[in-house]
Amino acid sequence: MRFLRSAKRLTGQSTEGIPRPPGYSWSGSWQALVWRQRVRIGLPLAVGYVWLAQPTLRAFAGGVGLSLLGVLVRGWTAGYLRKNAALTTSGPYAFTRHPLYLGSLLIVAGFLVAGRSELADALGTGYFVLFYGAAMGREEQRMRARHGAVYEAYAGRVPRFLPRPARAAAGPPFSWRLYWRNGEYQTALGFAVGVLLLWLDLRWRG
Repeated sequence: MRFLRSAKRLTGQSTEGIPRPPGYSWSGSWQALVWRQRVRIGLPLAVGYVWLAQPTLRAFAGGVGLSLLGVLVRGWTAGYLRKNAALTTSGPYAFTRHPLYLGSLLIVAGFLVAGRSELADALGTGYFVLFYGAAMGREEQRMRARHGAVYEAYAGRVPRFLPRPARAAAGPPFSWRLYWRNGEYQTALGFAVGVLLLWLDLRWRG
């Protein structure tokens, strides 16, 4: 039954088990539509990555180091992020408007480096550009609607994605309570599982 409900949501027939009315058509943004499918497409890609990966010790070490940097960036960000509250401009948000996605890019890039598969590189890059590009556009729409001119001024002085040197903005300090409340420990756990799978693959290939 759960599979059937997921299939209906994917084809636009229902939302969370609630049937669509006759003649329903999607009225949201294309970014929201794309973002809704990220898990359904991402999970098969993750399984395919494990199958395609051909790690060597050097690639494993370099890739894991890069991914670990991404985990740290995301963890740093989560300690400042106050969801559905005031606009966050301090901490990593003083250097880029999307530090969480920057951390995700570093994690993905690290695993692709470690995996040493051109096909996995192409699929992973395409996935990130499509889904995270849509996510940034969707998030910026919400921020503009919620914060108006304040967000416009922030967007005018801080780059969208690639960070640049800037003076640290005043604001609340890093909070471990926010880190845990935002569930960022799940990223660290996922990173650990991915590293373990790659290590086992490396040892199996000898």
